[in-house]
Amino acid sequence: VKDTMEDIMRLAVSEAMLFKHGSGTGTDLSTLRSSKEKLSSGGKPSGPLSFMRVYDQIAAVVKSGGKTRRAAKMQSLKVHHPDILEFIGCKVKEEKKAWALIEQGYDGSFGGEAYDSVMFQNANLSVRVTDEFMEAVENDGEFNTIAVTTGKPVATLKAKEVMRKIAEAAHLCGDPGLQYDTTINKWHTCANDGRINASNPCSEFMFLDNSACNLASLNLMKFIDEYGVFNVELFKHVVRILIVAQDILVDNGSYPTREIAENSHAYRPLGLGYANLGAVLMRLGYPYDSDEGRLFASVVTALMSGQAYASSHELAVCLGPFDGYKRNKDCMKKVICRHKEYLLKLERKNEVDDLLSEAEKIWESVCNFADTEEGFRNSQVTLLAPTGTIGFMMDCDTTGVEPDIALIKYKQLAGGGLMKIVNKTIPYALETLGYDKAAINNIISFIEKNETIEGAPELKEKDLPVFDCAFKPKNGKRFISYKAHLKMMAAVQPFLSGAISKTVNLPNETTPEEIMQTFIDGWKMGLKAVAVYRDGSKRTQPLSLGKADKAKGETQKTEQTTHSKHTPLRRRMSPTRFSITHKFEIAGHEGYLTVGMYEDGRPGELFITMAKEGSTVGGMMDAFGTAISLCLQYGVPLQELCQKFSHSRFEPSGFTKNPDIPMAKSIVDYIFRWLETTFPGGVVAMALPKPLGTKTEQLPSSPPVAKSVDIKEQQINVDNKKAEINRVDKQFQHFMEDAPACDVCGAITVRNGACYRCYNCGNSMGCS
Repeated sequence: VKDTMEDIMRLAVSEAMLFKHGSGTGTDLSTLRSSKEKLSSGGKPSGPLSFMRVYDQIAAVVKSGGKTRRAAKMQSLKVHHPDILEFIGCKVKEEKKAWALIEQGYDGSFGGEAYDSVMFQNANLSVRVTDEFMEAVENDGEFNTIAVTTGKPVATLKAKEVMRKIAEAAHLCGDPGLQYDTTINKWHTCANDGRINASNPCSEFMFLDNSACNLASLNLMKFIDEYGVFNVELFKHVVRILIVAQDILVDNGSYPTREIAENSHAYRPLGLGYANLGAVLMRLGYPYDSDEGRLFASVVTALMSGQAYASSHELAVCLGPFDGYKRNKDCMKKVICRHKEYLLKLERKNEVDDLLSEAEKIWESVCNFADTEEGFRNSQVTLLAPTGTIGFMMDCDTTGVEPDIALIKYKQLAGGGLMKIVNKTIPYALETLGYDKAAINNIISFIEKNETIEGAPELKEKDLPVFDCAFKPKNGKRFISYKAHLKMMAAVQPFLSGAISKTVNLPNETTPEEIMQTFIDGWKMGLKAVAVYRDGSKRTQPLSLGKADKAKGETQKTEQTTHSKHTPLRRRMSPTRFSITHKFEIAGHEGYLTVGMYEDGRPGELFITMAKEGSTVGGMMDAFGTAISLCLQYGVPLQELCQKFSHSRFEPSGFTKNPDIPMAKSIVDYIFRWLETTFPGGVVAMALPKPLGTKTEQLPSSPPVAKSVDIKEQQINVDNKKAEINRVDKQFQHFMEDAPACDVCGAITVRNGACYRCYNCGNSMGCS
C-alpha cells in the first residue's frame, strides 16, 4: 500500500471485495509513515495502527464469501518501522480490555460480546524480522528504527528487549508471530521484479505484491500400498495431473482486482501440497519425532516439488514460460539449485533409498531445465496449506504437516448418541511393527476401553513413540513436544516453493522465555515463518463461580443449589383430525406428504411416504417426519423449521411438477418450502370443517412455544456426576479449554494452522 490517503482507502475497498468473494488477504503496512514522523503540512500522521482499525472492522463486517465464518486476514510490520513497539503490543491491550469485559459478565466465547467489542480480533499479526535483527538478538546488540519518509534513524532499541516483548505478547494472546524476511527473499524465484513483502493469512503463500495462488492438496495415505510401500510412480503421475489442472485454473479463474488478475497471469504461481503426513508416518512405523520420520517427510516433499517443476517445464515447452521468466531466469535457477543442494545433504537410509534416488534424478533434470529458454510455466509450485476442510473431505486422519491430535475420536450419529472411533491407522502400524492379529486386537480393545495406548498389553515400550499425538490423552502422559513440530517444519521447508501453514501449539505452562527461544530456533532452522499459541491464553466465561470464606481456619461449606426440574409441555392431537395429503415428484422420484392439523388449522404432525425408494430411504423419511411432528407438538414454530431446512442441498434434486416450487434442491428443501406456502404464518390457508363424532377439549388457539412448567423441586448436588452429559466435543475439553465452538455444529474446535477446525463436521473457521 502506498503512503497516500487515496491508496490506503483503495486497499480497504480491495480487501472488502476479496472477503466478499471468499478470499483471504495479507498486507504489510511498513510503507505507511509512522506516528513519530510528520506530514507535509506539519501535522502528526496517524500511523499504520490507526488504519489497521479500519481494515479490522472491514474484515469483521464483510464475512468470508457471504458465509458465517470470519474473513481471513494477515497484517505484518517490519521490525525497523518506528511504530513497531505499538504494533507488538496492540493486541495485548485489546486482550486485557476483553478480560475486563468478561469479568463484568460479558460473553467471553469466540464471537461473543467481549471479544467483538475490542479491536484487532479479525487478523493474524506478524513481525517481519531480518537476519541482522536476529543476530543482534543473539549478541544482545542494538538496532535502529528507520523513518519511512526520510530513511533516517528514529530510535535505537535493544534487539533482545524487542524480541522479549514479542514473546510476552505471543504468550498472552498468541500474536504476533514472526516472518523471517531475509530467509523468505533468499528463496524468491522472481527477485528481479520486486521483494516479497507479505503473505496470505496462514503464511504459506508468499510472493510479489498483488498476487494470488490456487491451492491443491494430496492425501499421502492413498500412495501407500497394502504392503506399506510408497508408490513413487503413482505419486509422480498424480502430481503431474494436478499441476496441469491448477495451471488451467489460472486462466479460467476470476479475480477481484485488475492488479491481482494481471500478476496471476504474468507469474502463474501454484500451491500444491499434501495432507495426512502424520498418519502415513504412523502407518510406516515411524515416530513423528524421529530422524526416520523427518527423513521420509523431506524426501516425499522433495519428490513432490521436483515433479511439480518438471511438469511445469513440460507445460512451458508447449505453452511458453510465465511472462516474467526471462527477467528472473537467474533468480529461478539459483533457487532451484539450492533445493537440489539441500536434497544432496540428506542421509541415505535403506528405508527411503528408492525414494531418494528418484528425487535426485528428478532434481537433476529440473536443474537442467533451468538453463533452457523454455524454463518453467509457473514461478512457484508447492507449499503446505492447513487443509482443515479439504482434509476432512479426503478422509484424512491428520491435516497438512501435523501429527494426529489423538488416537481416539468421537462421531455424532444422525439418530443420536456417540460412536467411538479408534484411529484407523493403528492396526496397520502395529502390523508393520511385527504384532500378530491377536496382539493387535488386544491392543485395540485396550485403547477403546482406556482411550490411551499407554499400558496396553503386549505393546513394547520402544514402540510407544510411534503412537504419540499432538495432545496428551486424558488417561495418558505422552505427547509430542513442540520442539518436534519445529524440527518437522525444518525438514520439509527446503523443498517447498512457498512456506508452511502451521501453528506451534504450546502447553499452558510454557514461559515467555521458551517462546522467545522457539522464535530463535525457527530462524536458525531456516523456516520462513513461525506462529505460536499457548494453550489457555485466551480467557473464556467460567461455567460456575464458587464462594470461599476469607476467615482463617473456617471450613469451606459446599453449597447446594436448588434446581427446578422442567418438563416441556406437549400438545397432543385429537384422535380424529383433518389432514392434507400432497403428491410431489422431484426429478422422477415420487412421494406423498400428509399433514395432520389441530382444530385451529395449525400443523401438528407430518408423514412422508416415498414411492419405489426402498426401505432405507423410506425409513429415514418416516423417522424424519416423526421428529418434525414432535417438534410441532412441543411448540417449535413452523416458520423456524422452514427457515432451518429450506434450501438444503443434496440428491435427489431437480425439476418438480409444482408451479409454486419449479426447482427443488433436495427432498427436504421441497417439503419445507411446500409447508411454508401451504401454512403461511403457521396456519393452513383454507377453512376447515369441524370433525364429526369427536369430542375435543378446548385448547388454546396456538400451541405453547417451548414453554416449561415446574414439576418438582429437589436438592441437587452440583458435583453429581450423573448430571454429566456426553457431548461429541468432550474429547477435546482437556486439550484447549479456550477453543471456540464450531459455528456450524457447535462442537468444540481444535486449533489448526492459524485458525480452528471442527473434527465433528469438518468446518474450518477462517482457513482452508
